[in-house]
Amino acid sequence: MSSASTPSGSASAATSGSASAATVGSASAPATQHASAVPDSSELHLPAGSTGRGNYETIIDPGARDGWAHTGLRVLALGPGESEIFTANSVEAMIVPLNGGCEVSVAGETYTLRGRTDVFASATDVLYVPVGSQPTISSEAGGRFAVATAVATGVHPVALIPAEDIPVEIRGGGNMTRKVRNFGTVGAFDGCDSLIACEVITPGGNWSSYPAHKHDETVDDGEHVESELEEIYYYEIQDGPSGPGFGFHQTTSSGEAKPIDVLAEVRSGDTVLVPHGWHGPCAAAPGHDMYYLNVMAGPDPVRAWNITDHPEQTWVRDTWADAGIDPRLDGEHR
Repeated sequence: MSSASTPSGSASAATSGSASAATVGSASAPATQHASAVPDSSELHLPAGSTGRGNYETIIDPGARDGWAHTGLRVLALGPGESEIFTANSVEAMIVPLNGGCEVSVAGETYTLRGRTDVFASATDVLYVPVGSQPTISSEAGGRFAVATAVATGVHPVALIPAEDIPVEIRGGGNMTRKVRNFGTVGAFDGCDSLIACEVITPGGNWSSYPAHKHDETVDDGEHVESELEEIYYYEIQDGPSGPGFGFHQTTSSGEAKPIDVLAEVRSGDTVLVPHGWHGPCAAAPGHDMYYLNVMAGPDPVRAWNITDHPEQTWVRDTWADAGIDPRLDGEHR
């Protein structure tokens, strides 16, 4: 996530007017989170379409891969008139329209998510659904819909989060300015068990998730607090006049017991998994705005997002006030 100030399943192709079904959730008992060997970057940088199946362009389920235990993400693509049913097996979920709108039927009620033309246009309505629920997502005009998940045990009410009620925060300054839509962060939405989620927009040429930071151990020693959280980065990059855009993502080791080394060029539809380590910066190529959806959860009994800055980079926070807000984002917070 941009640093702040201070299911096992299968899906078959849907046809117009009918619904396919999938189980979205934990594939098995939680996997061991930290491996002693350096994970291959190809296991952590997942190019667009490389994990897809059926109607899902992206499938990442907790427990379905070594070292990944708490969080998941599916990106569902529906044609006009198509539907998808999924069962939230041992997970809670947030349904986030990426482009297009949809209706979600769950627990005897139907909720309309008005959606948007694309992720850069605006915030969007989001729907929270609890563990064990079985929502049906339907789209008259078609669209793409992210389903962010986290392992959960407590059951909470279904909750519609209107776009107008989502806090929008401007972080950083100068060429480190970015916009954060806090639809599922701690304090913004707390009607859930463990899931933490948000969207970040980084203007072309800017850096975000900077200073690099980590949240890979539980610390509360009276002077410093840190949470243990996995994190998913799902990217979309704005096209330029001559073709697709790109950006960069970096994750590095935070200690000998937690080796990791990822420096990846990311494009629309790519996903990067952060099981541990210093993550950031994320750099948007000039002329290409960057979007990422962050999904976080971990083993701690209390849902919290407490981070530790990289000690060699935390000084940049002191430059933000003098640098001022990037005028491309000025006035967009609420």
